[in-house]
Amino acid sequence: MSKAGALDLATGLGGKIDKSDVLTAVEKYEKYHVCYGGDEEERKANYSDMVNKYYDLVTSFYEFGWGESFHFAPRFKGESLRESIKRHEHFLALQLGLKPGQKVLDVGCGIGGPLREIARFSSTSVTGLNNNEYQISRGKELNRIAGVDGTCDFVKGDFMKMPFPDNIFDAVYAIEATCHAPDAYGCYSEIYRVLKPGQCFAAYEWCMTDSFDPHNQEHQKIKAEIEIGDGLPDIRLTGQCIDALKKAGFEVMWSKDLAVGSPVPWYLPLDTSHFSLSSFRLTAVGRFFTKNMVKALEFVGLAPKGSQRVQDFLEKAAEGLVGGGRKEIFTPLFFFVARKPHSGSQ
Repeated sequence: MSKAGALDLATGLGGKIDKSDVLTAVEKYEKYHVCYGGDEEERKANYSDMVNKYYDLVTSFYEFGWGESFHFAPRFKGESLRESIKRHEHFLALQLGLKPGQKVLDVGCGIGGPLREIARFSSTSVTGLNNNEYQISRGKELNRIAGVDGTCDFVKGDFMKMPFPDNIFDAVYAIEATCHAPDAYGCYSEIYRVLKPGQCFAAYEWCMTDSFDPHNQEHQKIKAEIEIGDGLPDIRLTGQCIDALKKAGFEVMWSKDLAVGSPVPWYLPLDTSHFSLSSFRLTAVGRFFTKNMVKALEFVGLAPKGSQRVQDFLEKAAEGLVGGGRKEIFTPLFFFVARKPHSGSQ
């Protein structure tokens, strides 16, 4: 880790949370989760607070490790992680059939990495919906640097009650974001409302697969690790997502778990047995250096107290994700395309 990289990480830790309050925010966030006595209903009831705290705490870690796009991707042999992430975003744009000049919504856009890539790839105008102020301010700065601030923007809002009129967008997509929703049907219904009739919604969802056994303690442990490490109220089954889409009024065009048959496992960047120079910061060695650097920065006061605790639950996430991927009980790559009928109305 370079000195500049370490300082960038340190200054961003905690997001919009006052640096003196980071440790308190970590403690409150942890208490939502099973490992600390929390339960699913409490997470769902307080999803907005939980998810906001999560992204205030982890965004700098994500950007440091992953770059501007915080998501996984199926990967071919010989393809770098960064190349696979860009192709994954292009694939989504192609499946939506995006055309120049269209008005597109990115639901849960993070700091806008996919938003910028898709806007440039398809010559569309993309609005990113996000409920986290820190990510929006960071995204606006990155839009300005990339020179796309004329066609791409951000709106602060909750995807369970979007601040948009009906039938306004030509296409809507979500990349590993609507998994944060406390209720898939409620979220998909809002997407249905703002989408123009005859147009499509595509998403990559985080799901438990049909191989997940809710009575298996190891499976439950893996699920709990992913939930605390990734700010999730619950993780739905793939079939529950499809049912929620249909209930919201969508016609499901097609769906597939893209993790199945991927030549390179999606979780490989987090696998401690794997080493890669191109994604060094995500490897066991890279994470070891990051962990100790964060510890040192916290010790000398450059990083707020509680930063190491954030690193710890991100390590839990990595363990859960790799475990879930190896056992094929979890996927971050459940993809679907759904269309709002021409006669669509709620």
